[in-house]
Amino acid sequence: MIAVSGLLLVLFLVMHLLGVSLALLSPGAFEGWAAALHRQVWLPALELALAAALLLHPSLSLVRAWRHAAARGPVPGARVSRRPGAIEALVSRSGRWLPWSGGLLLLFLAVHLAQLRLHRPAPGAELAATLAALASHVALALYGAAGLAVGLHLLHGVESAHRSLGLLEPANAAPIRAAGRWLALAVGAGFSLLPLALALRGGL
Repeated sequence: MIAVSGLLLVLFLVMHLLGVSLALLSPGAFEGWAAALHRQVWLPALELALAAALLLHPSLSLVRAWRHAAARGPVPGARVSRRPGAIEALVSRSGRWLPWSGGLLLLFLAVHLAQLRLHRPAPGAELAATLAALASHVALALYGAAGLAVGLHLLHGVESAHRSLGLLEPANAAPIRAAGRWLALAVGAGFSLLPLALALRGGL
């Protein structure tokens, strides 16, 4: 369930990033996409499913971490990757940083929902509301940090999810790792840089 809920959230993140990118590429298309999305009858069911995944993923991850720590006992020294290279070292560290990156993402989510979901903008005002949410330097920094946290989370999570589902084998390990790392880079950079680009465009 940790892997499945995580992969569902990744799918949502990719679709959300593509949709929000329209705000930078074509504001009119972005407003049309947002208005059409909010009219869909299945949207409340999708939001409930996402809420369930957001509750399950961190909760089950914490339970699993506690069980592993109890079964393993204290570990002397820092754990390091057995695969050489700077990227492998970063992947190893991103796994140890999961509680921090996950916690930051939960904080960001609370702020993001308060800004743009609890008070949903009127049709045609979605971009203005988004730019208003990014007007604060503190909020802009939080959005950028959340993008970095997403990238670090995916750097470890994609490979881990495939391993948990029994899909990671010696024959496909290399392409799965490569795809996961490129996905982490694309999604992390997208969510980090898009808010900055939108804020600069709004300022202009």
